[in-house]
Amino acid sequence: MDLHGLPVFLLEGAASVAEGDSVVLDGPEGHHAAVVRRLAVGEGLVLTDGAGTRLVGTVAAVAKRSLTVEVSAARSVPRPTPSVTVVQAVPKGERGELAVELLTEVGADVVVPFAAERSIGRWRGERVARSLEKWRSTAREAAKQSRRAWWPAVTEPAGLDEVCDRVRSAGLALVLHEGGGAPLASVVPQAGLPEDLLLVVGPEGGLSDAEVEVLRSAGAAVVRLGEEVLRTSTAGAAATAALLAHTPRWGAPPPEL
Repeated sequence: MDLHGLPVFLLEGAASVAEGDSVVLDGPEGHHAAVVRRLAVGEGLVLTDGAGTRLVGTVAAVAKRSLTVEVSAARSVPRPTPSVTVVQAVPKGERGELAVELLTEVGADVVVPFAAERSIGRWRGERVARSLEKWRSTAREAAKQSRRAWWPAVTEPAGLDEVCDRVRSAGLALVLHEGGGAPLASVVPQAGLPEDLLLVVGPEGGLSDAEVEVLRSAGAAVVRLGEEVLRTSTAGAAATAALLAHTPRWGAPPPEL
């Protein structure tokens, strides 16, 4: 079945649902489907747990804040490879949510908020939980829009030491830095990319020389995207797209069930 145009909703426990089952979509997702989207009996939709399960169904009944869905097809989608982790320096204002939205749409699998030395945006005290929930909510909504079966994880904020640990464990770790480094395309191995990629994106003022050297010492390659200088909110998405263009992930056919 072609999934084009079908709205996507989160269903906890979707992995236990089989073809031919009927399920109730309630809670915030059911409210959104019934009240905001105003789905009617007979309309199609997609349900997912964000962890690889994709269900296609038809609305069988509509209640005040919920739907009953008859599932016509169920599929377990393999986790996409290679995986891409983006360490995103926390920018100011709403640019963080923009970065997460774009990263989710192009295919990032993990987003790590990074308290870089020059980050203007600072998460302290109660703001940490609020800001983190904004990023996670943005990732969920962007994953629905882009019809992803695997939704990206937004981790707890990380400092430089934790980022270095991630650099050491990655198959290929790259630091985006406008001040130098090789072109991004030149570091793609002829034999293809490893299964786990890591990108580090600095803040508005860029990474400090000290941060760049620490990351380089941990095993990261310093690269640039091109002559143009991108904002921190768009650089990670552009680099992720450039890397995934070298992989089967961007050569796969549209998802069907």
